[in-house]
Amino acid sequence: WYIWKRILERGRQVKDKSANIVRNKDGKNIVLLNDIVFRSRRTIDWDKVEEYLKEYIGSCYEILETSEEVYIGADFPDEFCHSKDKIKLKGANEKAKANMVSVIGKLINTASNKFVVEDFDRKHGLKAKYGWYRYDTYFGIPIYDPEGKLVKYNIYSAKMLVRCDSEGNLYLYDLIRTKKETSSPSEQ
Repeated sequence: WYIWKRILERGRQVKDKSANIVRNKDGKNIVLLNDIVFRSRRTIDWDKVEEYLKEYIGSCYEILETSEEVYIGADFPDEFCHSKDKIKLKGANEKAKANMVSVIGKLINTASNKFVVEDFDRKHGLKAKYGWYRYDTYFGIPIYDPEGKLVKYNIYSAKMLVRCDSEGNLYLYDLIRTKKETSSPSEQ
């Protein structure tokens, strides 16, 4: 009981900011961020991003398309901030990955297109005894003019990597391959 009480208390403290969920002309759900948490012109302080993500540990969110529950485990913040995929990111894609943390719950809710993936390099077998899944997710970062007025949203896609442990529970492991969509951005 004590552990569940702590998990529930942590869940109430989660910093999941408000966001709008819209559907584009192709029927994809897009989470539009209302605020930019990590503003930086040069570099992102990934230690601060990791601290921010630790607030999510113990939370659970439902993927609406499949009715699956996805938990946030203790390994997620470190993997999100220090994975090979994150190290490759530069510029706007890196800033987008850092700022998606404010809406992790909504990104899980709107994830779609579940597919099974292999354990690359067989290095995560114990963490994901019953396999790995990937889902597509989309989000928009607001772009403001010099007066602070919202001009448009730049739309990004990411792959949500989820592991299935030995008890059949799903855990968010990372959000990878963050990239800007090449179609025209959403206008406000």
